[in-house]
Amino acid sequence: MEYGKDYKHIPAVSVNSGSVEEAAPGVYCRTIQIVNVCLIQDQFATDNWVLVDAGMTGSADSIIQFTESLLPDGLLPRAILLTHGHFDHVGAIIELINHWNIPVYAHPFEIPYLTGKENYPEGSTLPKGLMAKLSPYYPNEAINLDKHVQELPLDGEVPFLKGWRWVHTPGHTKGHVSFIREEDRVLIAGDAFVTVKQESLYHVVVQDLEISGPPQYFTFHWTEAKESVSKLEELKPSAAVTGHGKPVRGAKLAGGLKDLVTNFDKAAVPSRHH
Repeated sequence: MEYGKDYKHIPAVSVNSGSVEEAAPGVYCRTIQIVNVCLIQDQFATDNWVLVDAGMTGSADSIIQFTESLLPDGLLPRAILLTHGHFDHVGAIIELINHWNIPVYAHPFEIPYLTGKENYPEGSTLPKGLMAKLSPYYPNEAINLDKHVQELPLDGEVPFLKGWRWVHTPGHTKGHVSFIREEDRVLIAGDAFVTVKQESLYHVVVQDLEISGPPQYFTFHWTEAKESVSKLEELKPSAAVTGHGKPVRGAKLAGGLKDLVTNFDKAAVPSRHH
């Protein structure tokens, strides 16, 4: 297994880095610098826990400590589920696979970026904001997890999590997925939408809550991205953990998502794409 040759530490850090929150019953979120990872407990088989996404380069020890603080002694996560394979969601994945010896699951369309076959496009400087201007320097080369990554079940079930299903939410990447618990509509949205203006370094650092479209500098299929946000809004989630920003619930989530769908072209899409 190997990371892309351009993988490196990115020094951006938000005020929430290191914080842990129980976003919903059995759904724990930890902020790693500027990105979130989730640990989810199966409601029906309580020894089954899975990790969603794998943080930034160099964050393996922080993620392991997060899991050990929540899991009973000696219990390991059963799998790593990926919303997608961008560098800030897989930055510690090889160390975690080696440490836990567990499988990784991703959408079939995402597998080429996780097996060394295809690189993501370089970041776009079209959006305004310092985080966007720096995006050409962010890692975009494919990592290679070899036989350790496999496709999510095509029937929408989520391995080791009964009562959850995955939803294909492309746009930010071809194989981006979100996860929803059907009983109470708790949503793990990845970067299909986020709760912070991810293009702006100021907003990323202070983490003021604003339901926003996917990070503009790494999103290249805006029609699909808009359809994915609409699909998630139609699911009427009760709570959402996104890849960047704080968890959001209730009326703030419902109203923010509705506004995002209504104003998506103006609010989410870089002006030159209109």
